[in-house]
Amino acid sequence: MAKASIKSKFGTTILIEGTDSEVARIVTLLEGREGDETASKRRSSKPTMTKKRENNAKFNATDGILRLREEGFFNKQKTLLDIKRALEEQGLIYPLTTLSGVVLKQVRKRNLRRIKEKKNWEYVKGSNV
Repeated sequence: MAKASIKSKFGTTILIEGTDSEVARIVTLLEGREGDETASKRRSSKPTMTKKRENNAKFNATDGILRLREEGFFNKQKTLLDIKRALEEQGLIYPLTTLSGVVLKQVRKRNLRRIKEKKNWEYVKGSNV
């Protein structure tokens, strides 16, 4: 009886026992599948996404901030903490360190403006309407 031990690309060890022809056929099948996957990845120029990911695209902090802007949240000056709390009400929970970069990017795109009040920055609707 022939035996073969194969280590997959994921680190799983597969032990195959059978006749010489059975083991050879299974080894050939497994090697062919791994080779097909890598070849198809090389041929594809765009990144692959699962159907689940395409249908349920994530709603990120930028989307939440832009939604708040459209709803008039930024008609009055808001602190970063105000923005964090408003996003949390929408179920979007981000640390202030993450939000500061996202909000600053919106300032640079002129979707928001920032005004220095005492020692803190406050954000208001920008000129991009």
